[in-house]
Amino acid sequence: MTSRLRSLSLALAYFLVLLDTTVLTIALPDIRATLGGSLAGQQWAVNGYTVAFAASLLVGGAVADRYGAARVFRVGVAAFGLLSALCALAPALGALVALRALLGVAGALCLGGSLGLIAQLHPRPQERARAMGVWAAVTGSALALGPLLGGLLVDVGGWRATFLINPPLAALGLLGARGVVSPRGLRRIDWAVQASACAFLASLAQAVTGRSPLLGVVAAAALVAFVAVERRSQAPALPGGLLRAAWPELVAGAVANFAFSGALFVLTLTLQEGRHLAPVAAGLAFLPLTLPMTVNPLLTGRLVARYGARAPITGGLVLLAAGLAGVARTDLLGPSLVVTGLGLSFCFPALLAGVVAAAPPGTAGTAGGAVNAARQVGATLGVAVLGGFGDPLLVAAGLAAVTAVVYAAGSARARAAAG
Repeated sequence: MTSRLRSLSLALAYFLVLLDTTVLTIALPDIRATLGGSLAGQQWAVNGYTVAFAASLLVGGAVADRYGAARVFRVGVAAFGLLSALCALAPALGALVALRALLGVAGALCLGGSLGLIAQLHPRPQERARAMGVWAAVTGSALALGPLLGGLLVDVGGWRATFLINPPLAALGLLGARGVVSPRGLRRIDWAVQASACAFLASLAQAVTGRSPLLGVVAAAALVAFVAVERRSQAPALPGGLLRAAWPELVAGAVANFAFSGALFVLTLTLQEGRHLAPVAAGLAFLPLTLPMTVNPLLTGRLVARYGARAPITGGLVLLAAGLAGVARTDLLGPSLVVTGLGLSFCFPALLAGVVAAAPPGTAGTAGGAVNAARQVGATLGVAVLGGFGDPLLVAAGLAAVTAVVYAAGSARARAAAG
């Protein structure tokens, strides 16, 4: 198998993971008609997956580094395909919610394993950056295709069809790791640290999505416990070398997702409630945003290979700020969304490439899990927080602009301190 085809196969696995964050939303009315249940139960059919996925990102990367990226990738993808088939056969809403939560854990293993495999199969930074571009282009298309594909599948075969597409795609994804053997890592896993990290991420995600003050207190307590256990651990979830070298990327990823996800949530409501667009029309309005995220990462991979990650990340944040400001202040929605999509498609692939490149040897999976956990936390908080501002789109644009300055100044210092 050629290098490009192998990268494409690895990307298909994470395509499934991202697709399942959005594809089921449009199927909720059909689930309600078929399985019944309360509104809260139907929401958990969607949120159970995203909460479990967010909670498992760090541990998924650590497991991939410890037990071998290829082995963990195969287990994660095979489990994802099997659990998807079981979801399609779920006889009751409770069973579907439980299976969706397990699917989120399998998704975290897919992510940790795929990033670890890319780092292993492409040890040279230039080749790895190009492979990341292919990976990001395929996975970015999942964001564009999720609602559209979900609607088509529901029309053809009902909500169960949204899961039946996963097993054959999982089989194709497994081709990317065929014949690849990954060595076991020497760094052990401190399960107490990983458990406290999972507790914090899960309680934070559910506290924000469910707007629960009690769970917010639980999340704060879990964070305190995580910091205390992490500081004493001989095998921390976030190795010191990784934090020293990659903290600018972690901050940039969290803030970019905070700004983008919060603005996207607000804009969706504006289009449907303010401009009175139908859901289908509102979805089509976002195509100028999603199309650059499908195509442009290939260019980003080449730019990172030639110039490094710093310039694409900084430029991407500037474009994100400009695009969000344009959406807030003009009626040129389409062009402004194109600029926003270009910013994201420069920033996100370069963030992953930059973090993996900066990670200490043998921690590529952990590094990928860390940046995606930071992004997930940012996205979760952005949806909850930005809606409370009078002009949330301008606030999001300002945050992205400030982060561009902070990242540009901090990245060089972080690399010097780490190396």
